[in-house]
Amino acid sequence: MNKKIAIIGGGNLGTAIAEGLIQSGFIQPKHILVTKRNIQTLHGLERKGVLVSDKNEEALRYADLVILAVKPFQVNDILGSLRSEFHEDKHVLVSVVTGISIDHIAGAIGKKVPIVRAMPNTAIAIQESMTCLAAQHVGEDQLQYVHDIFSQLGKAVKIDEKLMDAATVLGACGTAFAMRYIRANIQGGIEIGFDAATATLIAAQTVKGAAELLLKKGTHPEQEIDKVTTPKGCTIAGLNEMEHQGFSSSLIKGLVASYDKIAKD
Repeated sequence: MNKKIAIIGGGNLGTAIAEGLIQSGFIQPKHILVTKRNIQTLHGLERKGVLVSDKNEEALRYADLVILAVKPFQVNDILGSLRSEFHEDKHVLVSVVTGISIDHIAGAIGKKVPIVRAMPNTAIAIQESMTCLAAQHVGEDQLQYVHDIFSQLGKAVKIDEKLMDAATVLGACGTAFAMRYIRANIQGGIEIGFDAATATLIAAQTVKGAAELLLKKGTHPEQEIDKVTTPKGCTIAGLNEMEHQGFSSSLIKGLVASYDKIAKD
């Protein structure tokens, strides 16, 4: 596989992927092609050396690895129109389309093209995404290359496709859940005396630091909690009050409610 990448769909997600790959130095801008019906919005990428086109066919003719970053309702029409351009022994297709299964994509293409389904989150815009990957008919080297791509944009992990709905809840909806916690932390900070800007800085950096402790040290949350809870201290008093009010159980119920919603739809 060569190192040329094409992105079909130059919307927010498609351009974020292109920008992240350029900023990380993973690939030269001239080796990325992005397609969009209205290429006027891609001039920023074009000025950085990225190739742009309003023809999706050029994406498949240009690159071996093609990233599909369009709306779910567009998938059938776009892939159907490109059937003759796909080659089983050349292309690898990576779909970042929410809720569309690998079997659905394969059916739309009508060929046994290697397909990887990727589920990033909105932090991909700052190269801090959590991306889950599932694959079908994909060689180990091909899957590793896709993993390497998304590792430039944050963290990436390979999972079974049956867990993609759960990954959507934990990794994508989870961003909103984390933001709601941070917002509540800011509101509490204001109530105890901080101005909004300072409370936001303290709350956001504290959450970032807590997450980095787990990622870099590989510890369990309870181990880090134990380090800041002392007998009769203020931390344990706050934690116990939150648990009395149902903090953990409400969060878990929220995750399950989101998952049930996806499963029903």
